[in-house]
Amino acid sequence: MKQQLTALLAILMAGLFMTGCNPTVRVEAPDKPIVINMNIKIDHEIRVKVDKELDSLLDTKQGLF
Repeated sequence: MKQQLTALLAILMAGLFMTGCNPTVRVEAPDKPIVINMNIKIDHEIRVKVDKELDSLLDTKQGLF
């Protein structure tokens, strides 16, 4: 009888300890807005403009290279 009581108490204590170890997952909206950096598009436009200017310069001055 004493072994059964000890085993029951051990099981209850293990159950209490296991309920304290439950992981908690929280899904919350961020408090700051999401920022998308658009520098790539701006850089691309600058490169296209410079490339067009170089093409027109090389077309007008045939003997450069």
